[in-house]
Formats: sequence, C-alpha cells, structure tokens
Amino acid sequence: QVQPVESGGGLVQAGGSLRLSCNLSERTLTLDAVGWFRQAPGKEREMVAEIRWSGGDIYIEKGRFTISRDYAKNSVHLQMNALKPEDTAVYYCAAKMKGYDHYGYWGQGTQVTVSS
Repeated sequence: QVQPVESGGGLVQAGGSLRLSCNLSERTLTLDAVGWFRQAPGKEREMVAEIRWSGGDIYIEKGRFTISRDYAKNSVHLQMNALKPEDTAVYYCAAKMKGYDHYGYWGQGTQVTVSS
C-alpha cells in the first residue's frame, strides 16, 4: 500500500516560489502515476499536475509549475514558480496504482498561502 505524505507548503509572497514534496512508501512497484491536486476554499478540487511513475507522460495544468520524480527517494516534487494569490489552496498528493483508473491513495494535504 502506498501512502503519500506531502511537505513543503507555507506562506509566500506573490511572485515567489515553493517546492512541494510527496514522499511515498517503499512499495512503488505497482505504482502507475502520482498526481498533485489542490482545493481552494469553496472550490472544487482540481488536478495541477500528473506524472507516470515509470516514465513517459507528464501532465501539467499550470504552466508555472514543474513536476518531477526522484526514484532514489521514492518522491515526487512540484516546483511552483511565479505564484499568485489565486494559487492559495491545500495541495494534495495522490497515487494511482496499476490496473486502476482512479487515484486511490491520498495524502493529508499541505497548505499553500500566497499573499498579495
């Protein structure tokens, strides 16, 4: 079972950068993809970026963000640049396993607050 744990959130001024990390358990052999999502108050949760664990497809919703994986540390990172106040949200990391079409494992989330 994969259990994502997010870190790296915080308070940053508009125009600044943050790097979020998602640490996964060691059982990544059956991992298909890792996604970053966010949910702002009063809004629906939305996908920000997605990456296939074994390589290949990368999906990024926001052009200011970059997603990468670190096999050695079983981690996925989300680099966020030129942050805007509207990026303020709780950011979640989620894992999708091979053979499944949905994200079944979610972290607790990390708060990102961008001040104007």
